Amino acid sequence: MSHRKALLIHNGNAGNKNIEKALGAVVPVLSHHLDEVIIKQTKKKDDAYHFCRSIDDSVDTVFILGGDGTIHQCINAISALERKPVVGILPGGTCNDFSRVLGIPQNLAKAAEALMAGKKTSVDVCQMNDRYFLNFWGIGLIAETSNQINETEKALLGKISYFTSALRTVSSAASFPMTLKIDGEEIKEEAVMLLVMNGQYIGTNRIPLPDASIEDGLLDVLICRNTNLTALRELMSMEQGSIDRFTGELSYVQASRIEIETDTAKKADMDGEVYTYTPAVIQVLPQHIDMLVPANE
Repeated sequence: MSHRKALLIHNGNAGNKNIEKALGAVVPVLSHHLDEVIIKQTKKKDDAYHFCRSIDDSVDTVFILGGDGTIHQCINAISALERKPVVGILPGGTCNDFSRVLGIPQNLAKAAEALMAGKKTSVDVCQMNDRYFLNFWGIGLIAETSNQINETEKALLGKISYFTSALRTVSSAASFPMTLKIDGEEIKEEAVMLLVMNGQYIGTNRIPLPDASIEDGLLDVLICRNTNLTALRELMSMEQGSIDRFTGELSYVQASRIEIETDTAKKADMDGEVYTYTPAVIQVLPQHIDMLVPANE
């Protein structure tokens, strides 16, 4: 695999020692394979977005060294570009969920080596109103859980913070009415959580959706009607492909487009970032971005 010029974006909020260690793991590998590596560090929340929006035609590949939030910023910029660079994800965050879908090693040096020796694959991107996401969009329990994560707790406990937040949230979760239009078919629902997924992991946990793929041009829609912790635990421990469609507490369907309306505006979690609200129109942009993956994926 030959690349002429690459941009490496990394999260500047990771702490100096962590940044130095992360760059030390990946830069030598990238530099060995590339003619030129431009390194840009984020300092403000939207820096990654602006870095990607201003990419010129000389950049072949963008490597994103960071967590799901940094990736979300970059994908929102790159998805809107007419000429899109190839994207390589170097997992440097708490959960790194989409990198897991791609089969990228969670060790940074191994990830860099795997991507440079790997191949390109075209992945679906989901568009929600005027924004984009790679992994998931959700309302209800998932958004409340993300919103209540304590940043200090997250720094100390990492992915465990998502579970402690979920335990705090689940007891107070209330069901809400919503109107869904799934590929033109309207249904009325009442649920505690609605998930619209492209990827297969949330908080490092694999969600066992039967037909999930990031290359099929379809959304995976999961409706959860019960706050029962046992039901959620069973969901997380299910074997891949074992959810039945439209059963009592869980419903699952695939679609290329879904419209969501709620009686009152509900905050939505999009790839772990909570900053948008319903109503929402979500559609798939099939094989919209080329990404680097290990050769065996």
